[in-house]
Amino acid sequence: MSDDRRARIVSVLQSAFDELMSADPAAFRGKFRKMAAEPFAFYRGSACLFYADMADEPDEWADDRTGRVWIQGDLHAENFGTYMDAEGTLVFDVNDFDEAYPGSFTWDVRRFAASMALLGWRKALPDAEITKLVRAYTRAYVDQVRSFAEHPGDEMFRLHIDNTDGALRHVLLRARLATRVDLLDEITEVRDFDRAFRMRPGTRRLDDDERARVEAAFERYLDTIPDGKRAVSSLSYRIKDVVGRSGFGIGSAGLPAYNVLVEGRSQALENDVVLSMKQANVAAPSRIVTDERIRGYFDHHGHRTAVSQRALQAHADPWLGHTEIDGVGFVVAELSPYTSDLDWSELSEPADMLPVVAYLGRATAKAHCVSDSDSEQALVDFQVEDAISVVLAGREGEFVDWVVEFALRYAEQTREDHRLFVDAFRSGEIGGVQAV
Repeated sequence: MSDDRRARIVSVLQSAFDELMSADPAAFRGKFRKMAAEPFAFYRGSACLFYADMADEPDEWADDRTGRVWIQGDLHAENFGTYMDAEGTLVFDVNDFDEAYPGSFTWDVRRFAASMALLGWRKALPDAEITKLVRAYTRAYVDQVRSFAEHPGDEMFRLHIDNTDGALRHVLLRARLATRVDLLDEITEVRDFDRAFRMRPGTRRLDDDERARVEAAFERYLDTIPDGKRAVSSLSYRIKDVVGRSGFGIGSAGLPAYNVLVEGRSQALENDVVLSMKQANVAAPSRIVTDERIRGYFDHHGHRTAVSQRALQAHADPWLGHTEIDGVGFVVAELSPYTSDLDWSELSEPADMLPVVAYLGRATAKAHCVSDSDSEQALVDFQVEDAISVVLAGREGEFVDWVVEFALRYAEQTREDHRLFVDAFRSGEIGGVQAV
């Protein structure tokens, strides 16, 4: 049985990443070595395997509506953090929308719950404590969805400095200390009375041809910013400098990217803005979604990422948009100084973790139920909170039990999958990225 599972792991990874591995095998050796470190890291980097397994998992909670909710797609314990929304409020929310796609709401809930079980195992918590954490998360999710259904106006809900406490409020306060000037001083320098990028590890200068293609793509990107979020002055979008970027984390290994420095809202140097233009990858959930309404909706994966983020984040980044380079989709967003991730290393005791996971359950519900007024909503033309409430009605406790059972079972499977993956990688079974 383990031989079959090992072969399945290799096959799924090969199928999902073959093109990118061929283009940049060194980046994927780095990705796979990070995944080999421990089961949670493996889980983070193998969303494609999770969804291959979801295709075979019964899901009695998914119907025509709840099976096509906007989901984050790679929801795990380390994909939450802060951002500055379009109204200037520091918000704690889900982040990282590379895998976002319409799918079953249970996929996000189950993926997070299993990640929580893995995190608990990493902290040597007994199953009874892990069960409490998963229950707290899922119950908070269910309660928040019901609250949205019973009290219209969910677009006003957000987790911020004034309605959080403990570890979450600390993350928000830490983000509040950041400044755009500090970010600019870290990655740019002033030359001849203007800013330009510093050359640091992971950055490279572009030749004239590549820079011209990037600048043309940037001009096309401007047309994808919603009218309500477009800057009044075209001066804001004047390009000052462009560099190529590499060296991303586990999820974005091998994806070409650029940083673009633009003028911002005035010619004052402290108002310059750094934009990330990153090639978008195939969303892991899309590999098992067969609905042609969804599969044919997006122009490319950059378009899919931007549309999905606007759907999942109320008052999303006003710089968010998409473009193409040589027919390949890219997503464009601000490289913001106000992002700060939740640091689980500071949370060790279940009593400290319980209120945090409850907040994360509420944040997940908000992401599913709240949509930005500028987002393209032709695919999800119903009130998500009403649809989920209908399938859960009278069975909320049963749903919570179902999520807990899955979390414990799948976390155990992932620990074994990690061992099988390491053996396969060390033995050179993943073509093109041998560990030697």
